[in-house]
Amino acid sequence: MSTAKKVFKENIVKELGQKLEIKNLMAVPKLEKIVINVGIGKTRENPKFKDSAIESLKSITGQKPKITRAKKAIAGFKIRQNDEIGLVVTLRDEKMYDFANKLASIVLPRMRDFRGLKDEGFDKAGNFTLAIQEQLIFPEISHEKSEIVHGMSITFVTTAKDFSQGKALMEALGFPFNKKD
Repeated sequence: MSTAKKVFKENIVKELGQKLEIKNLMAVPKLEKIVINVGIGKTRENPKFKDSAIESLKSITGQKPKITRAKKAIAGFKIRQNDEIGLVVTLRDEKMYDFANKLASIVLPRMRDFRGLKDEGFDKAGNFTLAIQEQLIFPEISHEKSEIVHGMSITFVTTAKDFSQGKALMEALGFPFNKKD
């Protein structure tokens, strides 16, 4: 078992259960999966974009991304049916906890002018979505080697029932939130 998962199971679950006043530890909210999405619509203008995005996602997550395709044509966006439009990686279990730990403790503090995450990233079910504008903040990505800069969307799917449980879970995992004055 990875260190991050062990810390979550042994320490965070108990503390979170006490904080949320949940007696049954199995009912304490936890992460189900982390989904990382990258749009590759720029591949038409720059053929290297897709390969660069695949390599950077591989090095960041440790998994090969799946290529998503357009289900139907949309003329306004110049998309035809079956065009490659994105990359997706789904992390579960140990890789998920390791990635969440790395994101909270290493990557987010490296962001320029970072003052904490905003509450607007939560949905009604307690899931949290975070957008990152450039992949260069991850330590696995070399500034010299990466010719192309791309952003990504990271979604934390939780078992939380509402916003307050989801936020408590994310704070317990070490994610810094913006304090309102």
